[in-house]
Amino acid sequence: MMENNNIGNLMDITMSKMREMVDVDTVVGSPITTPDGITVIPVSRVSYAFASGGSDFHAKEKPGFGGGNGAGVKIEPIGFLVVKDGNVRMMSITPPAVNTVDRIIEKAPELIDTFEEFLSKQKKDK
Repeated sequence: MMENNNIGNLMDITMSKMREMVDVDTVVGSPITTPDGITVIPVSRVSYAFASGGSDFHAKEKPGFGGGNGAGVKIEPIGFLVVKDGNVRMMSITPPAVNTVDRIIEKAPELIDTFEEFLSKQKKDK
């Protein structure tokens, strides 16, 4: 067996290159502020996959390694965070959520605002 791990090296190089392509600014874009004070922040969904494989050749004349790898990245815009007068709303540009988890994520900002209003009302009543 060879002393270094060639498959591991391939995977490290692939992941390093993917990190260069996809950073936090890819998922949550730079804020854009309009003249009337509304801030819009683009939000994207990033999916990626990679695969590596190879084999060590133990031939007497010419030992070696043969391998390959591949990677794919998909960046899909899903909406915008809209900040106006201290309120944050998610403006979705994707089709409506089809499962429970997606619906919860989509409604989270609205649920937080409702909960904060409820707590404020409770404090006033006391």
